[in-house]
Amino acid sequence: MSEIRFDVVGLGNAIVDIIAPVEDSFLDRFNIRKDGMTLIDEPRADALTAAATDARQLSGGSGANTIAGIASFGGRASYIGKVAEDALGDVFRRDMNESGIPFDTPALSEGPATARSIIFVTPDGARSMNTFLGASVLFSPDDVQEETVKAGGILYLEGYLFDEEAAKAAFVHASEIAKAAGRKVALTLSDSFCVERHRDSFLHLIQNHVDVLFANEEELLSLYETRDFDQAVDKLRADTGLAAITRSEKGSVVIGEGEPIAVAAEPVDKVVDTTGAGDQYAAGFLFGLSRDLPLELCARLGHIAAAEVISHYGPRPEVPLSSLAEKAGISA
Repeated sequence: MSEIRFDVVGLGNAIVDIIAPVEDSFLDRFNIRKDGMTLIDEPRADALTAAATDARQLSGGSGANTIAGIASFGGRASYIGKVAEDALGDVFRRDMNESGIPFDTPALSEGPATARSIIFVTPDGARSMNTFLGASVLFSPDDVQEETVKAGGILYLEGYLFDEEAAKAAFVHASEIAKAAGRKVALTLSDSFCVERHRDSFLHLIQNHVDVLFANEEELLSLYETRDFDQAVDKLRADTGLAAITRSEKGSVVIGEGEPIAVAAEPVDKVVDTTGAGDQYAAGFLFGLSRDLPLELCARLGHIAAAEVISHYGPRPEVPLSSLAEKAGISA
């Protein structure tokens, strides 16, 4: 069996986030759906980028944010994704490498630009994401770095990447590599929008390839086409061995052996920007899992990371998460 060099290897969209504070009237003026993710084309991305005054430019992408969070906890992590040979692609690669995260996927030399998500944050902390997927979805089984996947104890798959047939094939290919090497496979559903588009494919992945599932409550309800949370949990327990379902201020529910475990959210003085909350919850949980911590402590680490990221703009931690875990008395 190959040596494990990384706690987690992530596979997902390589995106640069452009984050700007706005009033609700701005969303109305530009016909932007509030507190959700909308896929847009390159001309729309250019127009919204131009309108995003006082914006911050940060490397993002759901899976990449999680990998950055794991590194902030002190974990060993690597990332696989696609950028173009352009300025934003250089930004993404630099940010990952400066965080100590190897990112070696060859860049796209011809075709669309590096992906970006223009995120408008209203005073209530809601984030409205307008995402141009660009080069990130031009990902195929050929881009799966086999030795990197084998070197990770857990392979983490991002649901947002699941929009192209080649990317779906890459997910399955990467999962098969991980399974053959005796590794675990984790999946995040990413957004109820993704679930609506790919419900059958997600269910097939969960039932046949996934060891650990991450979802929020709305995504879970959409997956099983029900409004009854307990019913959805029962169906999920039949489909996978381990899952963590986030429920905003209600905390999270962890589904494993025995009865579901409810874990309270961490208190936050002020919610500034909810971008990346689910991503960082997954980071804490996966870091704890890689250290064989009890599931309740895995969830607590997730909530600690989520609380940190929603207290400021941007999807990645500004305070080392390892210091917050230590402050909470959680040793890993």
